Amino acid sequence: MKDFDYLSERDVYLDSACQSLRPRPVIDALNHYYTEHNSCGERVKYAWGKRTDELVEDTRAAVLKYLKLKPKNFSVSFTLNTTYGINLLLQQLRAGRFKKVICSDIEHNSPFLSTMAFARKHQIPREVIERNPDGSIDVDRYDFTDAVVVVNCVSNVDGRKLHNINQLIKKIHAQNGIIIVDAAQALAHSPELLYKTDADAVCSSAHKMYGPSLGVIIVKRKLLDLFETSFIGGGMVDDVTLKDYTLSAASPNHAYTKFEPGLQAWGEIIAFGAAIKWLSGVSKQDKNNFTKCYERLYEYLRDNPKIKLVNQVASPTLSFYIDSKSLNSHLVGDTLSGQGIMARTGYFCVHYYLDHKMQLPPLVRFSLGYHNRMNDIEKTIATLERITK
Repeated sequence: MKDFDYLSERDVYLDSACQSLRPRPVIDALNHYYTEHNSCGERVKYAWGKRTDELVEDTRAAVLKYLKLKPKNFSVSFTLNTTYGINLLLQQLRAGRFKKVICSDIEHNSPFLSTMAFARKHQIPREVIERNPDGSIDVDRYDFTDAVVVVNCVSNVDGRKLHNINQLIKKIHAQNGIIIVDAAQALAHSPELLYKTDADAVCSSAHKMYGPSLGVIIVKRKLLDLFETSFIGGGMVDDVTLKDYTLSAASPNHAYTKFEPGLQAWGEIIAFGAAIKWLSGVSKQDKNNFTKCYERLYEYLRDNPKIKLVNQVASPTLSFYIDSKSLNSHLVGDTLSGQGIMARTGYFCVHYYLDHKMQLPPLVRFSLGYHNRMNDIEKTIATLERITK
């Protein structure tokens, strides 16, 4: 793909679930900010700052358009990453409104640990519910009354999807609960899961969707009063007296400031807008090539008798281990690296499910992106053939 022309022929990058590579237009957008209008947003009146403000607002609008959401219903704030966003929301929810907090067993540590901290802080029960092999949740099995539910809609282990997410949201709302969706693994390749979503909040990371290192929070406007602003600073207030202050978030046009303390990563926000534009323009042919790549790799891993594949179905994210007492996954990762193949090894911040519940050894994870081509896959397969033999 021409937008990744900086990659050498030798390098095979298979760690997009951690952070995707950035196409040229995203890199150019960030460089353009630093070289053409490097300025603070929302604070200055000179031309550079006005240009920064325009492009930042364009990115907020692009996020909502990407998910087919209406600006009158949702607010978009930027932060560090998905983990930071989930914690920022949970740690500022008002006490007394919720009777329990729920997450699922296949969660990344982001929701898993933050729900644990939330339960301890508010002294309420925490429940860990099971996900089905296909990623769905048996909604009739669980009680969501007055609960905060935090779940992913795509797993970072094997790409399984929360196919019945709309059914889950409907049940949670019917039982007076709210849902925060971890969409870190969804927005790049499965955004349709959240089109016109009725979720109360969505947290994700730009760096997992071909953008710069950045987090994004999308929150229903009508729920903003549930959050008590306690992480506070510059850029969030209209006025300050000796003993009090007036929050900018009181204005509908500045609701996003509720979760944006201090100076923001203006260049990264603008480059994120470029990433969304780039993602929206990926051709059907490139998407088909991408699918063929991960399906080919899935079929090889599934059919090799020495490889134990975690996946039930083909996905851009594939995790496995080699059935050998002398060949652990970290050694496999080192061997792959020697051939220029970059893959993640370990438990991928899903320690509870993989290590303690499933009692699996550390795994190897291949996670593909639009930069990958079939020659990358064939090289990886050939290397695995040598390793397993």
